[in-house]
Parts: sequence; C-alpha cells; structure tokens
Amino acid sequence: MAGNPLDPLQALSAALAVQPDSKEQADLLAALRESLEAHPSPIPILCKTLIRTLSGAGDSVLKRWVLDLLHFAICRSNLSVDVRTDLASQSVESLAGLLHDPNPATVKLVVQTFATVYPLLFRVLCMNRNLRQMWDVLVHAKTQILEFVRAPGVPMGVKLAAVKFMQRVILVQTRGVADPRLQNKNDPNLSMCPGDHPFVPVAALEHEGVKLLESIITMLYTSPNPDILSAILNSWAALVKNRPGPMVQIVVTALTQWTPSALTGLPNSSVKSAEKAVRILLIHISRTPQGAPFASQISEALAVQGARMDRAAAEEKARKAAVAEASRKRPPSAQQEPPPDPKRAKLESDENTAAAAAFLASFDFTTLPTNLINDLIIANLYAFQEPALQALVQTYRETRRSATPSMAPASVPSIPAVPSSIPAPAPGPSPIATPAATSVSSEKKTATPEPPAPEPVKEEPIDPLQMDIDEEEIEYEPDKLNLELSGGDQVNAEEGDLGAVEPIDIDLLAELKLPPPKEWTEEDRDALIRSSIARIREGVDVVSPGDDATLNPSKMAATDLWMLLIIRMVTRVVEPPKETEEAQPMDDSKDDVELFARQERLRQRLCDYIMANFSARVRLATTWMNEEWYNDRIRSAQDPDWRPNYDIWLSQILAAYQTHLDARDRTFTRFLLDLPSIPMDVLELLRELCIGPERMQVGFTTLREFVLQRPTLRYESMNILLELTTHSEKITRGAAINTVKRWVPDVQPMGGMVRDFALQILRRLQSRKPKDKQTDVDVQMNGEGQTEDEEDGQLPPEDLVQTPYLPEELDVPVQKAQVLQHVELLFALSVKSPELLDEIFTVYGQMEAPVQETVQELITPLIRSLGSSHGKLLTLLRTFPPGAESLALRVLTIFTEHGRPSPQLVALVKGLIAERDLDARFLIPIIAEMDKADIVRHLPRIVSILNGNIEEKNLVRSVFSAIVTTPPETFGTVTSNLPRVRQSELLTPAELMVLLHSSEKEIGLKAAIEAIGICFSITDVFRSEILAVVMQQIMDQPVLPTLFLRTVIQAVTTYKSLVGFVSTTLLSRLITKKIWTNPPLWEGFIRCAKIIAPSSFGALLQLPKDQLRDLVEKQPSLKAGLREYVMKKAGNKAQKAGYLEFLGDETSTQQPQAVAPSVA
Repeated sequence: MAGNPLDPLQALSAALAVQPDSKEQADLLAALRESLEAHPSPIPILCKTLIRTLSGAGDSVLKRWVLDLLHFAICRSNLSVDVRTDLASQSVESLAGLLHDPNPATVKLVVQTFATVYPLLFRVLCMNRNLRQMWDVLVHAKTQILEFVRAPGVPMGVKLAAVKFMQRVILVQTRGVADPRLQNKNDPNLSMCPGDHPFVPVAALEHEGVKLLESIITMLYTSPNPDILSAILNSWAALVKNRPGPMVQIVVTALTQWTPSALTGLPNSSVKSAEKAVRILLIHISRTPQGAPFASQISEALAVQGARMDRAAAEEKARKAAVAEASRKRPPSAQQEPPPDPKRAKLESDENTAAAAAFLASFDFTTLPTNLINDLIIANLYAFQEPALQALVQTYRETRRSATPSMAPASVPSIPAVPSSIPAPAPGPSPIATPAATSVSSEKKTATPEPPAPEPVKEEPIDPLQMDIDEEEIEYEPDKLNLELSGGDQVNAEEGDLGAVEPIDIDLLAELKLPPPKEWTEEDRDALIRSSIARIREGVDVVSPGDDATLNPSKMAATDLWMLLIIRMVTRVVEPPKETEEAQPMDDSKDDVELFARQERLRQRLCDYIMANFSARVRLATTWMNEEWYNDRIRSAQDPDWRPNYDIWLSQILAAYQTHLDARDRTFTRFLLDLPSIPMDVLELLRELCIGPERMQVGFTTLREFVLQRPTLRYESMNILLELTTHSEKITRGAAINTVKRWVPDVQPMGGMVRDFALQILRRLQSRKPKDKQTDVDVQMNGEGQTEDEEDGQLPPEDLVQTPYLPEELDVPVQKAQVLQHVELLFALSVKSPELLDEIFTVYGQMEAPVQETVQELITPLIRSLGSSHGKLLTLLRTFPPGAESLALRVLTIFTEHGRPSPQLVALVKGLIAERDLDARFLIPIIAEMDKADIVRHLPRIVSILNGNIEEKNLVRSVFSAIVTTPPETFGTVTSNLPRVRQSELLTPAELMVLLHSSEKEIGLKAAIEAIGICFSITDVFRSEILAVVMQQIMDQPVLPTLFLRTVIQAVTTYKSLVGFVSTTLLSRLITKKIWTNPPLWEGFIRCAKIIAPSSFGALLQLPKDQLRDLVEKQPSLKAGLREYVMKKAGNKAQKAGYLEFLGDETSTQQPQAVAPSVA
C-alpha cells in the first residue's frame, strides 16, 4: 500500500457510493486511511472539504473517519508546521461546534485535537493583528474545554483529554525564552506576543495560566482518580524542560510535598502506581539541567517516599498473609467428615492454589467493569459439568436453609459445615424459618438417609467472587415453591397431618373484600412522606452523582430510579377524589384544598432541598421539571380547570438560584436546555442577565444555545439577542454582537436573520420627512399606495424596526452614541460579509448631513481593518452611488492618512476625476503621487476650495508641503515626512508661486490671495531669495497678474532685504511696461512706492510728468520727500524746475487742506 498509493478522490467517491455505515464503507475508508498515512500530502485538501459537512451531522462511520483523519493530520502526521497551522485555522470553527456533540467519543477526539490546534493558532495570531474572529472562536473553545475539567458528570475520557489540554494551555500562556534568537517556533508562548497586540491580552493570559497551574496542583493533591494523576504527571516533564526558572521550583515543590492521602480506599496497586509515577518524574527532573539546583530537595523527598512505600508494601504483605492464613483454617466440624477423595486432597495441598485463593480473597472486585465480572462468572460456571453444577446448587440451597435460624450474616470467606443434629427452630414470624424446619424434619423421617452432599465440596477453596454473589443473593426458589404447592414427595410431615391441600374456589375469591385502609391524620401523612424521602436520600446518592456513568453504570441507573420515585411521589401519586352524587360540594372543595396544600408543601420541601446545592442536584431538578410538565399535560387533558405547576415551580427555582448565579457556572444553561418548555418570562429573565455585567456570560451563553439547540425557541431567543445589539451600554452591545456575528454568513437561518435585522436598523437613519396631513389626503385621493419616501428606497415609518433600546427618532443635535447603536452591528458584519458595504453606501446618501458626519467618524476603524487593498472597498470607490461622495472621500482619506497611496489607488482616483464631476478634495490624498504635468493641471482646482476656514487652509498647506521641494541639503533622502522622493516630479517654490499668480482667474482672487499667504507662512521654503526669483519670473511674463503688486508689497513687508531689489530693478521695469495703463496694477504700484519710500524716489522720477503728477495727487504724502529728493539731486536745472512746478508751491497749500478735514 505504501509503494502504490490510492487515488484519494476515487477511493473517497467509492466509499461514499456504498451503503452508509456499512462494513463495506468502513473497509474502504480504512484502506484510504492507510494510504494517506503513508502519503499524507492530500490530507489537507480532503479535511478542508469534509470538515464543513460535520456541523450538525449525526454519528456515522464517515464522521468518525473524518475527525480521526483530521486529528492525525494536525497532531501526529509529518506535515510541515505551516501546513498543519493552515489546516487548523480552516477547521477551528467546525471543531468548536463539535464540542457540543452528543457523542462523548467525538467530543474526546475534538478536545485532543484542540491540544495541538491551540498552540499552532496562538503562534499565528501573535504575528497577525487582523484575525480577531479566529481568536474569539479559539477563546470560546478553550473556555468550554476547561469547563469539562471542572463540571461534574463529564465522561472520564473527555475529562482526561481536557486535563491534558489544560496543561498545554499552561505551557502556551507562560513565558519562555525572552531572547528572540533562542526562541523555538515549535514552542509557542507569551514571549512571542507583543505587549501592544490589539486583541490578545498578554497580561490576562499570563494571569490565567498561573491560575490554571494552581488548579492542576490542587487536582494533584485532591483527585482520587489515578488516571487523572497520571495525565497530570505525564505533562509536567515538558513543562520543566521548556519553562526553566520559577516554574521548575513550583513543580518540584508540588511533587516533593505530595502524599497519597486522596487515594485512601483505593486498591494498593493503584496507590503504588501513583507513587511510582511521582517517583519516576522526580528522578527525571533531578537528572536534567533544570532540576540540578533542587537535587538535595528531591533526594530528601525520594528518601521519605521510599520509606512510605516500604511501609505500605509491608502492611499489604501482612494483610495478604492474614487472609491466606484464615483461608487455610477449617471449622471443627470438618474433623468428623469422611476422608476426602485423593485427587481432591492433592488439590488442597497445592500451595499455588492456596496462594491464588488468598489473593482472590483480598482482591477488590468492585474496581472491575461489570461486563468483565459477568464474563468471569460465566467462565467459572462452564468449568463444571451440568450434573455437578446442579448438585452444587442444591447443596448450597440446603446449606442456606439450615443456616437460616442463626440469622447471622456470613462474615468469613468460607461457609462452615452445618451439623445434621441441629434441632428445628420454634415457629416464629420469619417466613424463611418454616421451610427450613420442614426440610430438616423430613430428612429425619427418611429410612435410609443419604450422606450429606456438602461434605466433598467444603474441602476445596471457595471462589471469593462466587462467595460474594451468594451472600447477597435473595432466596427465590420457584422450583421448591412449586413442589410444596403441588403436594410432592418432599412436603412437610406437619402439612401432611393437616390433610391434603384442597383446591381453591375462585368464586369465593371474587367476593373477597379487603378491609378499608387506615385513616391517617395530616401530621402523620407529612411525617410519613418526610421519613420516606429522607430514607431514600440517605440510602442512595441521588442528588450528587459524582460517578461517571461509563465507570459505574449500575449506580447511575439506580440513581435515576430513585429520583423518579421521589419526584413521582410529589407530582403524580395523589389524585383528587372522584365526585359522587352523594358527595357534598363544600366537603369536596375542602378536601381538594387540603390535598393540594399537602402536595404544595411536598413540592416546596423538594424545591428547598434542590436549592441547597443546585449545582450538584441539577439532575434532580431537571427530572422534576420534566415530570411536572408531563403531569400538567395529562391533568389538563382530563380537567380543563387544572392549575399548571410547571411554570410556578420553574419560576421559584430560577428566582432562588438567580441570587447565587456565577458567571462561569454552566449549570444554569444545562438546566434550561434540558427543560421541555421555556416560558416567556424565563426569556425575559435571560435578557436581564445579559444586561448585568456580572452575569452577562450566562445570559448570552444560554440564549445562544437556545438558538442552536432549541428550534422552537430560535425566533424568540434570536429576537432578544438582536435587540441587545442596539443596547445603549457598549459592553452589553458588544457581547451581543460577538454572539450573533459568528453565524454570518455560513450558519443558516441565523445568518440571514442577523443580516436582515442589521440592514433594517441601518435604514432607521434615513431622513424621514415629517407627516403632513395634506400629503396623506393627496395620497388617499390619488389612490396611490406608495409615498414619495418609498419611491426613494426608504421604508415607511410603520415598517421600521423598533427595539426597546432605540429612540423613535434621533435627537437633535445628533449624538454619536445613538448613531453607533444603529450601525455597530452592520459594521461588525461587514468584516465577514463585505457585500454589506454596498448597503451602507446606498443608505448613506439618504441620511441627514449631521448623521453622515457621524457615520464618517464611526466607520474609520472598519475601513482601517479592511485595508487599502480590499477589493470590495476599491470597487465601491469606483462605483459609489450618488450622494455618497463624502463617504467615499472619507474612505480615500483613511487609506492615505498614514502612508503613501498605492499605484492602483492613484489610477482609480484619476479615473474617477476624469469620469465624474467630483469635489477637488478627492485630489488631495493622491496629488503627491502625480507627475508634474498633472500637478500643474489639478492644483488650481485644489486651491479653489479655500474659503477662509482653518480646515481647508490646513489641507492646502499639506498639499503645498507634499508637492514642493525641500531645501537642497536634505532633499532626496527617504524620511517619513516626505511622501515623495523624485525631485524631477516636484514643483520648486518659485514654480508654485508663479503658478498661483498665473491661475488667479481659475482659482479666484480671494482663494489665490489666501494661497499666496500660505506660501509666505512656510518661511523655511519661501525665503527672500526665492521671492526675488518669483518676482523676476513674473516680470518676464507679457501680461502681469492682478495680484503681482500685492505679492510685491507683501514680500518687501516680510523681508526688508528685498527693498533694494524692488526699488532699483522691479519698479523701473514696471515703468518700462507702462504700468499706469492697468489701473489695478497702477494702484498697487503707488502703494508699493509709498511703502518703500524714500528708496522708491529714484524710480518714481523715471515716470512721465503726467503719471508722476497723478501719483502725487493720489499720494500727497510723497510730495515733500520727492521735492527734497529733487532738490538734493544734481542735474539739469530745467528738469528740476519742471518737477518743482507741481511739487514746490502746492505743498504749503496742500498740507493744510489735507489736515483741515480731519480737524473738522
């Protein structure tokens, strides 16, 4: 098989084609398994496909085969760690669901698989910060498996597997080697997990690991089960090896102080086995490097343990010798018996046989399974021939009858001989003594008595197993009874003296009437019932069946019978008296009241007893409630006026237990799941538990199990869970969302219910027009059944979903917390079902503006978790519906706020800009990734958004910082502050300033002025030399921008060093360009000249006289300075006279005229 592997698909198809659960299918699957073990490469493909079919499937050969194959692949195969990890991640949800499987063998195998799945996935989750859902599933499964360790009634196989899983959790949730270079990837531990992990709480897990280790040590000291001790000790060797340091000290201290005190009452072999396991582990630890510091402590403990084991061995040897000595002794009557058969004597003298008998006499057969004991009994019976067996049975019966008068229980391992001379006992009340005496007297009257049959039998060793069964046997002898009734040969002589037995007249029996029963008083009845119930409780461990049903099925069966007896005494024994014609109505009513009152007292007594220890007596409570429910159905069918007891007493149990409810106790959930009917008030109680933070886990767990396991309660339970997803408290709402989102999208019909509810809650955020009476009248007159809102895709108000935790309408102003109640569930589902994002974008366009702004803020964590490479989000950015532009812009901003946009995203946005008339803000996140030509083309559109607000100003400032080169000393280096490093694609500061002036008409004068002011605020880039270059380049243009002189004035105001350049060069060139022909620029020229005066006087004298006269008239304050400048200037006197003509005499008259208005 190993050399010629089977085709796995063909072999699996052949197995699926035959009769399910047949031997042929089992053989085909076994052959395929053998081939896969030799060639395991196809196993992951098969397991990933088949594991999905196991959820909710019943027990079958195929199911067991798939689970066993998955366990082999993950835990024992030679597949690589990565392959096994991938297989574990694909199957973890299915395995978690199988923890609820009714078959204990399936649960045991799943728990064993999780012991390897947990460390594999923990290593992956430490490195991946986006798999929150997988972590939640893993934590839920871990919690449930650890509950198997603590919960009573769990099958021992499952419990042992859970104990081993607990130790693996301890190994993972403790810290290993801190140095990353020395860490072993096959040993996942907390040292591998970063402290800032978003969903793996390192500190909480470490604390839980310490608590679990304390629990394991407590089990080591208190568990009376040797198998559990063996499971604990077998895992501690790995713990010592992989966790040196304080963990070794804890283990060594626990082992050295251990004593077998909890094993008291177990066979010596079990105690000895536990002692040896502890001793072997201590010796192993002492030989390891980790145990070297504790060598002296271990040596002392081994010496103490050795002395203890020697004492136990000596005591056991003495006990066995005493038993063997007792078995060899013979009673005195044995000396009067005839000599035994030689062969029999030879057997008795055999020492090996005596030793075997002594061993059997001391052996505790109660430790053996029932099936094995039955097989041993049958094998012993087959050793006898049929005549010999009949003789032994007859002899034993006669011996028991002869020994009955003494009424003493047999307490020795051999049956003493009964002398034939024992006289017949006197008549007494005992029903057993009379037949014994009859047989003895008949033997005396026999003429030729035969030798007694027991003599040859009593000399051989007695089988202890047969002896124990005989001593507990009830004397039921139908053959003897038939002989006595038929008047056979062995009938007692005294009966013969009384005459032959006459035939019984059946007609006389028909007329026989029994006397009426004794009338009991109410107090006597209560006392009798109390004493009966007390005896039953004391005699049988009804209320705390700690034994596993697989280990002691007979005890569990007896427990169930006694429970039913107690419960039916309370529920169904007493019935109301039948009404008769002579009965008085008042008397009947009084009797019924007394009857029901007595039954209520019994129920109350049973209820009090259960609530005294509900966790241990939950089986009794469950059986009682089932009986009450069934009894109510029977009585209600007979009497329509019957008052049901089920709802009343269920409410009392829940009310009493609610005060003691523990958040980690699953008893409450199991109790409710096993009930035949769940009233609505119980569901409301679970709702209240979900709201309280202390007992929240119990409420959500129970409702979740109702949804999964109780189809009749699915709708009501699901409705409560969905309503809680809109609760105002974040903790409650988050727990409800985590509960329901696990069913989306695969688990149906729950997944569809959750999805529909989330969409309906989202539609509540649509803008709703106020109701208008005239609109209603128009609708009725037109006969239209659809309003305007419905045509827009909105739901009418009466069709909107309403929960107890949501307001009918949103408050004004809109509160972030209220909007979060509406959208948090849908956002959580969108991670698993990205198609829901379409609905979010569609409904977004129909929301009010304040609601839209809040949604933009709340959706940020969802968009960040999905990432900029998410296919659905990129598709939505390309095809988002009208009205959702601001949401699409928010998504784009989130993608680029902490990093550079991808080329795919840049191309997408550029296509959007070309196809649709979008806001310029869509360009801002990607402008830095465009080439220079695109920047020059799109930048004016971006600058045009400036409107005086701080937010827009900061956006444009960020754009300028991204597209303008930095100083040459640091340019070209890759830093986090530079989204681009390609100098050829960036604009120089001068190019940006020139572009702003050239595009002032496209941008708008106000926006351009604000943009130029932003440039001046970036002082480390736009320095004085840069501004000089800008002014020079603008001067070279044929048409000067309107804002040019304003920029010049701002430059010389900011940098005084530019005054000389402006006065000597710039103003002269402006005069050459006949600046006075452009009135706005001419006004700017005059203001600039005034600001930089007297440096501008030289250039002003270059103006024609008419323009100089116009300048002086517009700025009279310049006359005095110009006149003084002209007077001091050497030159042509005629030219000076020309200037002084309009600068000289008028100054004295112009100045008072200028002052006079201000005085007036």
